[in-house]
This record gives sequence, C-alpha cells and structure tokens, in this order.
Amino acid sequence: MLKDKSHDVMRYHHNPLSFMFAPKSVALIGASEKERSVGRTLLWNLISHPFGGTVYPVNPNRKNVMGIKAYPTIKDVPEPVELAVIATPAATVPDIIRQCVEVGVKGAIIISAGFKEIGPSGLQLEQQILKEARKGNLRIIGPNCLGLICPPTGLNASFASSNPLKGNVAFISQSGAFCTAILDWSLRENLGFSAFISIGSMLDVGWGDLIYYFGDDPLTQSIVIYMESVGDARSFISAAREVALSKPIIVIKGGRTTEAAKAAASHTGAMSSSDRVLAAAFRRCGVLQVDTVKEIFNMADLLAKQPRPKGNRLTIVTNAGGPGVLATDALTWGKGKLAELSETTMAALNEILPPHWSHGNPIDILGDATPERYAKTLEIVSQDPNTDGFLVILTPQDMTDPTGTAIALTKAAEKVKGKPILASWMGGNSVAEGIEILNRANIYTQPYPDDAARLFNLMWRYSYNLKGLYETPSLSESSLVYNNSHRTEVNNIIEKAHSQNRTLLTEYESKRLLSIYGIPTVETFTATTVEEAIGIA
Repeated sequence: MLKDKSHDVMRYHHNPLSFMFAPKSVALIGASEKERSVGRTLLWNLISHPFGGTVYPVNPNRKNVMGIKAYPTIKDVPEPVELAVIATPAATVPDIIRQCVEVGVKGAIIISAGFKEIGPSGLQLEQQILKEARKGNLRIIGPNCLGLICPPTGLNASFASSNPLKGNVAFISQSGAFCTAILDWSLRENLGFSAFISIGSMLDVGWGDLIYYFGDDPLTQSIVIYMESVGDARSFISAAREVALSKPIIVIKGGRTTEAAKAAASHTGAMSSSDRVLAAAFRRCGVLQVDTVKEIFNMADLLAKQPRPKGNRLTIVTNAGGPGVLATDALTWGKGKLAELSETTMAALNEILPPHWSHGNPIDILGDATPERYAKTLEIVSQDPNTDGFLVILTPQDMTDPTGTAIALTKAAEKVKGKPILASWMGGNSVAEGIEILNRANIYTQPYPDDAARLFNLMWRYSYNLKGLYETPSLSESSLVYNNSHRTEVNNIIEKAHSQNRTLLTEYESKRLLSIYGIPTVETFTATTVEEAIGIA
C-alpha cells in the first residue's frame, strides 16, 4: 500500500521549493491558442511576465503555440526543465508525471480538476500520481488549483486574469476562486504580495512546506492563509511553531460550521477539521486566527507597522465622547480592557488638559483639541506602566486640524517604544491628508474606531499565542524515536490500522505507541487464550 506522508509520525522534514518560485525553465503541458482557454491564459501569463527563465509549450497537436515552438511531450524538450505546469484532462496526468520524473523535472503544478473531489475514481488517479512522483522526488502543487504567482521573480504560473503588485505578504489559499477575488481587491487597495499561491487539494505540497519556505524567505514579512482543511496536521503545527516566532501567520478558516464544511468538501474533496480542536491548535502553535477577510490583511499590515502589545490594556485618546464609547464596547466585547491610568498619569493630564476633560479612560480631550494637546496627551500616557497600547481618535469638528494633528502625533509617536499606536481619523476628504501622513509614519489607521479596537484585541491575543510557544514543550531529541526497530513498530501500528480501515487504535496499540515515545502508561499485555492470560498474570 502506498504510504501517505501524513501517516509518518516522525519528525517532519521540509524542502526549500525554490524551483517552484524561481525556476530556470518551465514547460507548459496543455498549452493552447484557443480563446479563453486555461492553456492559453497560462501561456500568456508565463511569457508576458518575464521571470528570467525559458518557457516550453507542450502540445502534441501543434508545431507552435502563440508563435513559440511547441513539443509533442515533455520528453522532447531539448533542455532540462525545472517546473512543469500541467493543464490537461485528469486521466492524462499520471502518465505526464511519469514522463516528468524520467526527464528529471523537480516540481509540477497540476491545474487540472477531476480528482478526489469527484469521488473514488479521482482518488485513484491521485494515488497513481503520487506513486509516480515519488520515484523521482518530484514535488507537486495542486491538483485543482489556480497556480502560483511570485511577483519578486516575475513568475506567473497561473490562469489569473491579472498580476499582483510586489509586496511582503505571502498569500496561500485552498480556493482558487477566492484567490482571484483577493487579487482583484488587492489591486484596488494597492496591496502587494511576495507570493500568491492557490494550493488546491494538497496532494503533495502542503501548508507545512510553504510555511517553512516563506519563513526563510527574506522578502516575506507575514504569511496569510485561507484554509478549508488542515491536511497534514503534524507538518502544519511543526512549521507554524518554528516560523511564528519570527513572522506572523494569519489564518481565516472556512468550513467552521457543518453546512460550510459540506460545501468545502464538495470542491476540495477534503474534510474540514473540528473547529474547536483546530482553534486550540492554532493558539498553541502561535497562529493568529481571524474571522473575516478584512481582518487577515488588516492584521498583516498592522503587525508589519507596529509592535505587539504585551497585554490587553488599551488607552483611548479622543476629541469626541461617542467614538470613544463605541471603541470601548468593541474592546470589552473582545475581552480587552481599558487601562487604569495611574495617579501620576492623572495628575500630569490635569496639568495640561481643560478642567472638563473626562478624567478617565477614554481620555476625552474635548472638541477644541489642538495638535499640541493631542501630542502632549500621548507623551504623558505613553509613560504609564498600566497601558499596553494606544488608540487615538479624531473627528473633524470646526476647530479641528486633522493634518496638523497627524504631524504632531507622528513626532510624539517617535518617543513611544514597545507599545502599538492605532489611529482612527474619522471622516472623508477633510482627514485624507492626515491619514496619509500617519500611514507614511507607520502609524496604523482605521476609519472606524470600533474596528481599530477589535484589531487591538487580535494583536494582544496573538501576543498571548506566542507566549504559549514558550510554555508548550517541543519534542526533545531524546523523546523522538530514531531507533530503527521502534520506528518500524510505530509505522506498523499505524499502517495496520489503516489497512483495516480503522480510524482508532486499540487500547493496546495506543499504550504501546505512547510507551515508545517515553510517555508512561499502565503496562498492558494481550492474551488470546486462557492459558496465556494465566501465564502473564
């Protein structure tokens, strides 16, 4: 029986995958000139976005495609090929993978659909593909995917209709259609990416492989994931634990309800994991889980601009009471807290604020607040040890100077160390210049103060998740099974259960597996006859 890598309970090993994102040569198998076909769009994207390599169209029915010499099979390509992009019917893919292995191709992106998402016949095709690929250590992204785009290298091996901007966010999605929507939105929002990947049904390359890769990528500052199924949980958790300490990993999980899980399975062929179990796993391995599409990119931007708070205590500075109240509600509902200002802070604020200021947190510095009043207030509260972060709110009243206040705030913010500052300049045209000034100074802005408070809650939760990494022991080298006989026994236990279509181990099997890992259990024996039982006793 073909062993699936998710059944290997030993240490996970990662692969750099550089040939996927910066290949020296690409063969497009299924290249076409047919209008609006996937094969045509793929070829156009490959040749119209130079990536420093050569493109070889493969089509047995044409001598050239779009003016480029075509080859009947990948075995006929005269030069070594690092990456093959496959857009042919599902039934043809196993033989194509076999040919790729024979000529030494390192990686393949299978665009084609019609695999495990359609049932047993498709699953059988996947097993054939894996069997052929492992004969030559060929790595596979897909099948049933949009492809991948790497803006820093120029590679566009996808059938997306546009190209993303360069940036520092690696975006990985299990849904190709979700990718195209995010891509279109990102162009409007001027958001750039270090990589843009549709991972499909994860036949081979999974979350763990890509998290490790982008963890080592100097052009990636954060990793954003749309996930429907976790796949190889061990590789995901191992990679996330290692990478989350240096780069944010932000996940939005689809299929969290029963109805959504069924919908996810219908197009990926994968079952969604228990939401509560997965949420707990995310927390323990330093992953930040968010609930909305807006939050995943807001958090990627915010964590790139501002330090993480050490706790959940927020100080709010505002020139209007209502927005401060809304922000307080959002903060409290998300388990954040208003910072209790120290007596020293209160005394200092009384010295510089009008008599009718709020005398508490939120700090309402009144509608006639000048830029200097904002700046001085931030300078004072930034010294308070009881606060972990700041939200500064401005509403454009007649006497307000949004632009001048932004300038003053950026200067005051330079003196604030180790605590995040969020700003909400509420309004439209009158505050636009001020928002631009704040963004250039890496002060994160949100148009609505309640949204800003929710993002602060996500920030401190993320900090707590990372603290959990230091509290959760990793598997020590001595606790891992490297003894060959033990390794064989563990694999035999797992394979026996799979061969019998079991999803649970017996009590004896479970205890034996735990004991191999050095976890104490009550000593257990099995007996098949009365005599054996008496002998053991």
